[in-house]
Amino acid sequence: MNRRPSLPVALTIAGSDSGGGAGIQADLKTFAAIGVHGCTAITCLTAQNPKGVSGVHAAPAAFVRAQIDAVFAELPPRAAKTGMLHDTPIIRTVVHAWRASRRPPLVVDPVMIATSGAVLLRKSARKTLRDELLPLAALVTPNLDEAAALLERALNSVDDLRQAARDLHRQLGVPVLAKGGHLRGMREAVDVYWDGTEELLLSAPFVRGVATHGTGCTYAAAIAAYLALGCAMPHAVALAKEHVTQSIAQSVRVGRHGTLNPFWK
Repeated sequence: MNRRPSLPVALTIAGSDSGGGAGIQADLKTFAAIGVHGCTAITCLTAQNPKGVSGVHAAPAAFVRAQIDAVFAELPPRAAKTGMLHDTPIIRTVVHAWRASRRPPLVVDPVMIATSGAVLLRKSARKTLRDELLPLAALVTPNLDEAAALLERALNSVDDLRQAARDLHRQLGVPVLAKGGHLRGMREAVDVYWDGTEELLLSAPFVRGVATHGTGCTYAAAIAAYLALGCAMPHAVALAKEHVTQSIAQSVRVGRHGTLNPFWK
């Protein structure tokens, strides 16, 4: 009798991007490309395209929890990640779900503001995110602007980014991946991983003239996927850096716009 192959499960708790470039859509494509089965708990519907976000409709927090519980009941994930959580009730729903029982490692992408400038996390929810959810994470993945917002100071160099990773780790008590893709005047995109013991400086040449909408989602989803496959955290982060770098370098055209190519392999 031939046994069918078994795929590990990864869960994304995030918003839907109607343009398909970020959010749940980017996460599921990344999961599939890396070889894990993706499950979802959708937090928000967004009306958006590559030019920007024109509307946000949040799901009731109780329904977000119902989605999480439904997944865990029959398809228990080996890893999970969060993206757009939008408001305090949804953040606390994830917090309560992870505190309720033994849960898999959670990669938290602290989505606050879209590249277009649209606010994806209400300002009133930032304290809840920082104080209640981030300390539960197996890894927190802020970009330059999010790390600056969490630390309430400007970050202008790789040294600033290295210190930011250490300060966030000290404050939150969890590993941090501080992403420096928005640093100005750099020839390479440098990210800093710090878990209190091990530091990784992950760099890749900038790819000019390519749209990078969805890179944060893709990066965090790739880390979760590799964790679901059994990789240790530093290895998962390094593999995910290569995945997102190649997804940018080998991007494709969709209509009049460029988009990441998670299926570059």
